[in-house]
Formats: sequence, C-alpha cells, structure tokens
Amino acid sequence: MVVPVHDLNPVRRTPWVTYALVTLNVLVFLFTPAARTTGVSSASLGELCRQEEFYDRYAAIPVELVENRQLPLAPTGGTGVGPQGPGCAVAPPAYEKIPVLSVLFSMFLHGGWLHLLGNMLFLWVFGNNVEDRFGRLRYLGFYLLCGYVAAYGFALANSHATQPIVGASGAVSGVLGAYLVLYPRTRVWSLVPVLLFIPLRLPAWLVLGLWFVLQWVYSSGAVVSGAGSVAYLAHVFGFLFGMVVALPLVGRPRRPDRRRPDWQRPDWQWPG
Repeated sequence: MVVPVHDLNPVRRTPWVTYALVTLNVLVFLFTPAARTTGVSSASLGELCRQEEFYDRYAAIPVELVENRQLPLAPTGGTGVGPQGPGCAVAPPAYEKIPVLSVLFSMFLHGGWLHLLGNMLFLWVFGNNVEDRFGRLRYLGFYLLCGYVAAYGFALANSHATQPIVGASGAVSGVLGAYLVLYPRTRVWSLVPVLLFIPLRLPAWLVLGLWFVLQWVYSSGAVVSGAGSVAYLAHVFGFLFGMVVALPLVGRPRRPDRRRPDWQRPDWQWPG
C-alpha cells in the first residue's frame, strides 16, 4: 500500500480544525483501554473484557443503528465461565445507550496505535486543503457527516452485525474523496513498497485511487485482508459521499483570503 507523507499543495490559512481533530483523536485514545493493552501479549482476560465492555458501551454497533435500540445484553467488564470456558460475562446493561450518538463517539475511538496513527496520517496530509476549500465550520460539519454516512451505510449492509465499529476511518475517507475531486493532479510525496519503501512524488489521483480500489476489493471479499476485522465497506461509503459533496466545488475559484494583504497571498503575482 502506498503511504502518503506530504502533498505539494499550500494552504491559505492555518487548518485549525484539522489540527484539533488530530489532537482530540490522540487524547481520547490515551484514555481508552486500548492504549494500555495494544501490543501487550500478556494482557489478562479481565483487561480484555473491560476493553470489550468499553467499546460495546460507546462504539457504534450495526444492529443497534439499524433498529435504533440498545441490545438487551452487553459485556459487564467482568469475567465468567460459560460452556466454552472462561470468557467475558454479559448481562442486561446498567446504562442507557443512544445509538445515534454512538456514531459520534466511535469516530474518536480506535482499536490500537496502528489504527489511530494510520487514520491521523491521512487526515494530516489531506485534511488541511479540504478544510481550506470548504471553510472551517463547513469542513467540520462535512467531516462528521461523512462519519455518519459511512457508519450507517455499513450498518445497513450488515444489519445483524453485533461487532462494534470504531475509528475515524469513515470520516477520513470522506476527506480523501473530496481531495481526489478537488485536487486530482496535486503531487504527493509517498512511500512505495518496492523491496524497501521508496519515496516517490505521485499524483493524488493515483495515490487516492489506489487506496480506494484496495478498500473496494477488500470490502467485496475478493481477497482476504491481513488487517483483521476492518469495516472496509464503511471506507467505501465515506469516500464516495465525500466525492459527491465536493463535486459542486470543482472549477469554482477559491474565495480570496481578505485577512491578508494582496502581496502575502500565495496566488499573488508581481505586476507586470
């Protein structure tokens, strides 16, 4: 898989929303059970059960989204012994869960450090230009809406699934789709896995197009991914929605940044 590192596409203003989203995702992860158990081979059953209870309580679960009601049984965070041996105990939940809000919470939860850093890398590289084109408030609304479309799209296609879905991938996928539509020819420094990772300057349409094709192939089940249980179809829904939303902006000139004098704007040229 091609790994983007930096795009050659300057912005007119500081992308504070993108910075805030990256920061918030990292901070939230540090306070979740996954931050303590990721990569720890000796994690106890109790720790894994507490992590399962946390995700079941706060993350989006497809069947709950489709039926708009909480499941009657949920992990308690404790352990128990069942027909198949020791495992996580379940019982009627002692809390009330709102499925619609769980989608918002799940956008800021991740299953591990690799999951988090991968999402944040793509958001860091491509989010600033999309924010610059949309404007801060519209970009924030767009980002969250992409996350909702991705989660509910996946839920409708997997209406009986009870496995929690977490991560900013659906929202970030929408950002990637918008970037592909708005800046297809922009050059992106990327690491290409040829023997070792070789840095190459590739067009955005190639980098993001390959990424989307990979998500589509994995979501269709044509090949088996080594990434474990990943909601690839959510990435597809988010990406396509981002493309559709960005289409009306194609060809429109960027609004001038009136807060800067003419000579400080990146598109300004000396007279004559």
